[in-house]
Amino acid sequence: MDKLRPNDPRVSSLTVSIRGKTYHYLLANPSSAPRDTILLLHGFPDISLGWRYQVPLLQSIGLRVIIPDLLGYGRTDAPADLSAYTLRSMSDDMAALVRHVCTESQNPQILLGGHDWGAAFGFRLALWHSELIKGYFSVCVPYQPPADDYIDIEALVRTRLPNFGYQLQLISPAIVDGVKTEQQIRDFLNALYGGLAPSDKETPIFTADRGIRLDLLGNRKKTILMSEEEIDFYVHEFASKGMRGPTNWYRTRKLNYEEERELIKKGPGACRVQCPVLFIAAKKDMALPPAMSAGMERYFDNFRRELVDCSHWALWEAAPEVNEILKEWIEGQFLNKGLRASL
Repeated sequence: MDKLRPNDPRVSSLTVSIRGKTYHYLLANPSSAPRDTILLLHGFPDISLGWRYQVPLLQSIGLRVIIPDLLGYGRTDAPADLSAYTLRSMSDDMAALVRHVCTESQNPQILLGGHDWGAAFGFRLALWHSELIKGYFSVCVPYQPPADDYIDIEALVRTRLPNFGYQLQLISPAIVDGVKTEQQIRDFLNALYGGLAPSDKETPIFTADRGIRLDLLGNRKKTILMSEEEIDFYVHEFASKGMRGPTNWYRTRKLNYEEERELIKKGPGACRVQCPVLFIAAKKDMALPPAMSAGMERYFDNFRRELVDCSHWALWEAAPEVNEILKEWIEGQFLNKGLRASL
């Protein structure tokens, strides 16, 4: 199926200064005047090109597509200060980016999509800037409302979510110190993208409860989810700044909790996502199994749930199915809604 290639001429590669940081983003315009605008947020370890299978589809149905390298990734800045990586701070960044692109309106409203960390981030963007978001889809990550009480990641893994054990490794210096050279980054990406579904005779290089086996990095085959050109591009992008910025997202749990106390104080309504929400779960996701999303529909007035039969890398592994779901939801909920009402 059609997909963007690295440095694809169908998209513009742009940078903008936002709140003291330089953000790199891809901008894809449809062939005629945009029917709407959508912002796509990638996860870990990924970059804007992670949406390569979805962008041509979204362009084809008339959407202008904004795809940033998120903070710490690719050609976007990777500040040392952890406070820059809080979901509230980055939500303000994304709101500024949208207003920078959508100059035709003083008060733009957009569609939003996220995967992995980008999906968790997207839910918070929809809370902090509800006036900006008219519809949101999350791939793999269920909604968790702001918490009344703080629980650190060690206690969370020990008592509730052992499948989040990999986050303990990402918070530690292990990845930053052990994945530095281009070859180490290549091995790391190949292993993580291909290590979610090893054959019966292979030792799993990644498990959700322990993280990645750094001692086995050089023993893995090339991932089947990416072309040689794509993996080369990813290696170059990650090598430019290293793994500190991407893993900083995992170090802001307490900071996010403290900032979200403001939402808790405003009452339950401030913790509900007001716009229509689509959730696409991945049946074989180790870290985020579909069972984790049980009951999340109570936080939304307009909610749809779908399931695709693949691992965590649903955007690539199940691209046809994901795209079909997205097309039907976006056209039915937004693009054709006014047309149906007039018939």
